[in-house]
Amino acid sequence: MQRRARVDAGQEVSRARLLAWSAGGALLAAAVAAASLGFGGQPGTAEPARTPPATATVERITLTDTKTVSGTLGYGSPVTVTTTGGGTITWLPAEGATITRGRAVYSVDADRVPLLYGTLPLYRTLADGVSGDDVKLLETNLAKLGYTGFDADSSYTWATAEAVEQWQDDLGLPVTGSVQPGDVVVAAGPLRVASLKAALGAHTAGPVLTATSTTKQVSVALDASDRHLVRPGMKATVELPDGSTVPGTVKDVGKVATQKDDATTVELTLSVGRTGFDTGPVEVTIVAATRKDVLAVPVGALVALAEGGYGVQVADGSALTYQAVETGMFADGKVEVTGVPEGATVVVPS
Repeated sequence: MQRRARVDAGQEVSRARLLAWSAGGALLAAAVAAASLGFGGQPGTAEPARTPPATATVERITLTDTKTVSGTLGYGSPVTVTTTGGGTITWLPAEGATITRGRAVYSVDADRVPLLYGTLPLYRTLADGVSGDDVKLLETNLAKLGYTGFDADSSYTWATAEAVEQWQDDLGLPVTGSVQPGDVVVAAGPLRVASLKAALGAHTAGPVLTATSTTKQVSVALDASDRHLVRPGMKATVELPDGSTVPGTVKDVGKVATQKDDATTVELTLSVGRTGFDTGPVEVTIVAATRKDVLAVPVGALVALAEGGYGVQVADGSALTYQAVETGMFADGKVEVTGVPEGATVVVPS
């Protein structure tokens, strides 16, 4: 009856991760092919000593499985800010400028159009007697800007109108106590101006500028076959164009696959630490898995046993014996093994 070293499910996953993520698979194939030609032994059999072979020690280490992919540093996909009515553009921010809550995004007919934080665009006139989530958005922003005397409770009351009048007066706007959809710009958070689409003096109802978030991020077109190996929260190292590195964290793994140039990819987004670059190409190394306190040998030490499975050739004095092993994670040219003791000397075929 043939004997084959058992590999449990978790170890098979590690083997598969090796083949998909690193050059370890090629190393393993080459090592096993070379070893099987020269050995083909049975577990426990001994051979006379020949010319002293290259050896390595079975050591207890931490293995880290990584993947390096190319990406692009930036601020994410831009959105277009448009005017909803006629008028003349009388002020525009500079490209690259940051706009926060309450600050003007642009001006029409010398009236500022301020930024409010939220996810629901204003779609109707907000005035005394109106209620809804859009009212709560306005009231929440007014409260954050320091205005008081009302409750942020989705109901537009006379107290809300008074706060709006004070706010309009502070901005130098016509004091009406009501808010029209085109009076404000709503965005999820601070904006960074990416590009200007309109010019000063333009009389238009349409695109004014494009903007992104103010948080730098890295976008990666990840091979769709690797998607299951990455998850939000994974740590990464981002190499910048000048060779320096900053930490990163996987923020989002796309669920929509696209095909381009015979490659099917999903978008991978990472948050990054502070950098001196705004945009540019980067290299991202993601830590896929870590195995702490495991026994490991060089991948090249694995040999194909005649009875099936893998083993290592253990050097004990002048004698060499084959010992079957079970393999685990492959990383950095080494492989996790069980079946040999820590400190044992194994042959690494050249």
